[in-house]
Amino acid sequence: MAHIILGASGRVGSAVVEELVERNAAVKGIVRNEDQAEELKAGGADAAIADAHNLPALKVALRDGQTLFALTPETGQEENVLGDTNDILTNYRAALIASGIQKIVGLSSMGAQHREGTGNLVMSYMLEHAFDRMDLTRVFIRPAYYFSNWENYLDTAKESGVLPTFFPVDLKIPMICPFDVGHFAAEVLLSDDADNTIYELYGPAAYSSEDVAGVLTKVLGKKVKAQQIPRGQWGNTLESIGFSHDGIRNFVEMTDAVISGKSRPEGHGTIRAEMPTTLEEHLERMVA
Repeated sequence: MAHIILGASGRVGSAVVEELVERNAAVKGIVRNEDQAEELKAGGADAAIADAHNLPALKVALRDGQTLFALTPETGQEENVLGDTNDILTNYRAALIASGIQKIVGLSSMGAQHREGTGNLVMSYMLEHAFDRMDLTRVFIRPAYYFSNWENYLDTAKESGVLPTFFPVDLKIPMICPFDVGHFAAEVLLSDDADNTIYELYGPAAYSSEDVAGVLTKVLGKKVKAQQIPRGQWGNTLESIGFSHDGIRNFVEMTDAVISGKSRPEGHGTIRAEMPTTLEEHLERMVA
């Protein structure tokens, strides 16, 4: 019986696999193509190819599982972001019913306590409630804002000295290294948690966009200044990188929830955990 990892080629999923292999646990990563599968096998894990929208393939992939690490993938290009999430979660549920899996660890997000009004974060609310009344143990991890979200701006910052941001430049929010999240998730898969345990996962500090620019100044060896993207340009900015109309709407609603504080951690009925990697350590690793 293996620990089954959905999204095993992603930042968090690959870190889950890496940590489980390091601990000599049986692990199978679910990926979308043969190249990714071969990479997992080279790293010491088993692998299966399945898409979240392909229920028959999911059923086969989950058949010999003991635990499941699940997430709600999205690209911003979906025509119906929450509808697509519902379809994926319906498939997860059906595949779980057909499997012998006893425990699910879901990658949620801070702000998942809200049923509506938080854009993409509603996907995490849906994840946390998709497996209600099923005969398995449910554990959810709500990480802070990923350091890796800033990596998309590395080239821009290096070339222009400007760090674009949708946030007010002085707004501090909790942030975390995605690799730390993956390693923590691996520990949770191996642990004996009570049903419906929720962890809220922090990095070592909260950072503002100005703080991120300061770190980039050190890491890149070039002065970088944070500059908020005017709200009137949000739609065009997102459209230019391939977001759909509904993807834009959900992203804007999520960003507003962060700025207003609605997406802040719940802080009660949850377990707080803190991870060690700093933003500077993460970005130095990425630049290297």
